[in-house]
Amino acid sequence: MGIEQLHEVATRAHTLGRFQSSAVAAFQEAAEAYLVGLFEDTNLCAIHAKRETIMPKDIQLARRIRGERA
Repeated sequence: MGIEQLHEVATRAHTLGRFQSSAVAAFQEAAEAYLVGLFEDTNLCAIHAKRETIMPKDIQLARRIRGERA
């Protein structure tokens, strides 16, 4: 599930006014998994550029490679 889908689910559920604790836990788990994967890919982009520090352009490249951004 991508960040856009997570945002859509949260937006729809917010109109209902409440979240079950299990739904919040599932949402948090999905968000954490997404961010960990994104930072792993971002780090690989920085390493490929022979750098040890990630930069915004590495995140942009990782998202583009994943097909999340045109």
